[in-house]
This record gives sequence, structure tokens and C-alpha cells, in this order.
Amino acid sequence: MHMARKSFNEKLNNSGDLPKVEEITDIRMIFRYGGSRMLIAPALYYDEAMRKVPFGRLTTSDAIRAFLAREHDADFTCPLTAGIFINIAANASHERKTDVTPYWRTLKKNGMLNEKFPMGIDGHRELLENEGHAVIQKGKGYYVKDYEKSLFEY
Repeated sequence: MHMARKSFNEKLNNSGDLPKVEEITDIRMIFRYGGSRMLIAPALYYDEAMRKVPFGRLTTSDAIRAFLAREHDADFTCPLTAGIFINIAANASHERKTDVTPYWRTLKKNGMLNEKFPMGIDGHRELLENEGHAVIQKGKGYYVKDYEKSLFEY
């Protein structure tokens, strides 16, 4: 029997047993992230955080992770699931066409554009430029110029 692939919106709205806070015992991770309490937040939480960012403002995946950790009394948020769930939120928004999550306002580390967003770098760049941001190329990556000046505070 062939199972149909889940849509991004189905993935977005399936939280399973999340959120949960796990106690981490790996000393290197505790040192790196500044504590042992790691939040694993569902995709929907990332979507909600991304929706808070107004026109002309920006956020980063790290800022969203820090915001969610604070909201859930954790030391940090799982970086692996964060990247996956941010991409699910972006693709679910693109799939819906209505009730849009402004995913393009979410950047990677150091203001870098996300090649995994719908329509790739070109699509991400166009949506950012439509809101007045300048995109520059550094090496192989694309970045929002002076992105720090437009950061949204959670």
C-alpha cells in the first residue's frame, strides 16, 4: 500500500509529544549552549514566532530559538529541529497561499539567506528586497546587508 506524503501543513500541525524539555548530560553540549535544559519545540511554535516579525523587520533562527527557550524555561532550544521546523513553517506558508507566515523575514546565522526556503535564494532575496532590505553576496552565501539594524526584539 502506498502512503501519500504528508503536506507541509500536515507536518506543521502535527506536534506529536512536543513541546518537551530534555535534560542533556553531554558536558560539551552543556558548555556550548550554557545549560542542560533543552527545549524541543513543535513546528507550530516556530511558525507563531515567525508571524510576530512585522514588515521591514527581521529575525534569525538563533533569535527564535532563544525566545522559545525563555518562554519555556529552558536553557536552549534544539538547533537541529529548529532548522527543520523553520523550513516546514516556510513551506507550509508557501503551500497555503493564504494566511501567510512571513517566513522570508527569518534569516540564518549572521543574516544569511536560507537556500531551503520556497523558491530558493532567488525567491528569498526578492521577498526581502520588496521590504526594502539590501542583499549582498559574500563568498558563496547571500546576506542581508546591515541586518542587525532591522532585528525584531522578542
